[in-house]
Formats: sequence, C-alpha cells, structure tokens
Amino acid sequence: MSADDEQRLARVALTWLAEPGTRAVHRLVDRHGPVATLDLLLDGGSPDGWLHTTVAARTAAGDARAVAAEALERADRLGARLVTPDDEEWPAQVAVLANLRLPDVTRRVDVETAPPLCFWVRGSWPLGEALDRSVAVVGARAATGYGQHVATELGYGLAERDWTVVSGGAFGIDAAAHRGALNAGGLTVAVLACGLDRPYPMGNAALFDRVADTGLLVSEWPPGAEPLRPRFLIRNRVIAAGTRGTVLVEASARSGATQTARRAIYTNRVAMVVPGPVTSAMSVGAHDFLREFPKARLVTGLAHVLEEVGRIGADLAPLTRGPQRPADALDDDARSLLEALPRRGAMGVDRLAARAGVDVRTALRKLSLLEELSMVVRRDGGYALIPPSRPKRTTAAATSGSA
Repeated sequence: MSADDEQRLARVALTWLAEPGTRAVHRLVDRHGPVATLDLLLDGGSPDGWLHTTVAARTAAGDARAVAAEALERADRLGARLVTPDDEEWPAQVAVLANLRLPDVTRRVDVETAPPLCFWVRGSWPLGEALDRSVAVVGARAATGYGQHVATELGYGLAERDWTVVSGGAFGIDAAAHRGALNAGGLTVAVLACGLDRPYPMGNAALFDRVADTGLLVSEWPPGAEPLRPRFLIRNRVIAAGTRGTVLVEASARSGATQTARRAIYTNRVAMVVPGPVTSAMSVGAHDFLREFPKARLVTGLAHVLEEVGRIGADLAPLTRGPQRPADALDDDARSLLEALPRRGAMGVDRLAARAGVDVRTALRKLSLLEELSMVVRRDGGYALIPPSRPKRTTAAATSGSA
C-alpha cells in the first residue's frame, strides 16, 4: 500500500472511530498526520476521556482498518469516491470550522464542530468547484405550501443564474429547493447525514438519484452508515461553512434548520431568513432567529439573496416600487393644480390658482403642460380633469353577435 493510500485509509478509519467534527481527533491529525493519529488512538493514547471510551467501544466491534478498507470497496461499487484535503477538489472553505465556537452550548454535537477529515462523494462534478459559488436553502420538513413555493422559486432562480443550490435532501423545504434547481437544469448538492448507499429519507430516493446524475451527493459518513439523529446537526455545520450563505425559509420553534443558520452566523457566512405569516407555526423559529441575531438578513426573494451573496455593487436588488403613474413625473406646482381641480366640472384659472397656492402665470404654464399630457382639458368655464380611461364592458349580446 502506498503512503497516500495509507493516509486515505487512516482518515476513513478515524471517521469510523469517532464522529466527524471531533476536535481532539482534528488536532491530532493536524499535529501528527492521519496515520500516526490512528496508531495513537488504537494504542489507547487518546488525550480525551470520552474519546478513549468511544474508540475502545468501536474497536471492540471491529478492526478500524478493515472497516475502512471495506468502506472504500463498497464506495467503489457504488460509483462514489473519497475526497480528502490532499485532493485538488477539496473545498478549502470548510477549514473555517476550525474556529467555530458556538456560545452557551453543552451538547457534544454543538461543541465538536471541527472541519471534516474526508468526504464521500457521488457525482461527476469536482466538489470544490460545485461549492465555490453556492447558497444553502434549508427549512422545515413539515413545510407549508407557501414555504415549498418560496424554496422552489429560490432553487430555480439561483440555479438559473449559475449558483449551486445546497441542502440536506429532507422532505419539505430541502426537497423543494433541490427540485427547483433540477427543474432549471442547474447544479444542486445534497449533504447527507448517513452513507451514500442509505439515502434518508427513503421517500426521496428518486430525488437523490436525480441529484447524483447532474449534481452531487455528499457525506462524511462511509457507505452503510445509518442516519442517526445527532448526525443531522453534525452535517449542518458543513452546509453552513461550505456555502456563501444560508437561506432559512421556514422553521418551527424547534427546528434543526435554525441550527444551520446559527452555524452560518458563527462562521461569518451570510444568514438570511424568509418571513412568513405570524399565524404560522412553521415560521415561529424563523422569526425568532431574526430577533435573536441582528446580523441575519431578511430576504423576500431571489434578488435579495443575490444581493447578500453576490459581488459587491454588481448584484444589488432593485428597490421595490409601486406601479408607475403619469402624475409621478410632475413637479410640485403641476401636481398641486391637478389635485386642486374638482372631480367633476370645470374651474376657472384664477380660482384654481388660488386653490393650488400658485400665481396665475405659473398656473397657465403648468395647465398647458397638463393639457399636452392629456391629463386636463380646456373648457369654456376653465379647466377640467380628463377621467382615466376604463376598459369597455362587453355585454353578452355583443359577444354572441346578437343585436
């Protein structure tokens, strides 16, 4: 076995011995390399008590190197590959996880947030290239029709503009975002919390196959790994750090999707929130997130998202404006005269000028302008408004051709 193969095997074995994100393992690999770290842990030399216990329990269930070798063979049969930091396609941006520290946390999944040791990837795109220009779209599994519509539109619009759409492949918002990107013929990446050969949820198996055909399926866990509950939160740190920003579409009060957005905040990525009805339980978590994190950005559509993650000065969202009206271009004097005219009938110039608060000479000049714009008409008694045109009503007799 070559030295490179030995290091790759060691990374897989370490991921099996301890869950991805374990800081003690990451520090040891940085200091000694993966092979020496594996030897150290297998010899009982763990510097951390709980890690020592975990390694001992896993070792009792099998030989770490043999398990890793089997995982590599299984991945080969699956058409998947192992990507490590030594590979050209490694996404360098996940290194920011080395500095991720979530405040006021005690759970291990919130403390152990180190960078990945390796990725399992299914799909032809280079992983780093796919994630280089990417946005995560996440949210509730029990999404409302409103939430699914928004997620689909965002997925489609981002993909149409050559952004990679990243999500977790779950029901609801995740699946809607993936499908939106696929329908646009764009690139989408599903980051799983289990082995690539055990896609979860199984109800999305056909969706995962479509994603793998044109995009990427990605996981830190080797083939055969089960989708255990803590692994979803472990996975979420990769979605947050691997993308330029995370859009939270819908989230209940206890939603894992808010944890992805939280990790985005603390890795200095852009966290965006789509508002929902205040009466919807599926928007409670999203609205609370906006209140908790002033850095989070409220977005209502694709233009806002692109403004947050795009190039400075090049992707500004257009200002929201109402419909343009002819009177919008008028100056103050012309608008005052227009407002002073009665809704019905005509009014003399002298009286109209007094009512509008302008001199007669100005009134005559502005009324001529309004006349040219077909907004007023001159009559014997002075000037009158031209009512806006209305569409002609079509009677049943006229449409049937009867007299």
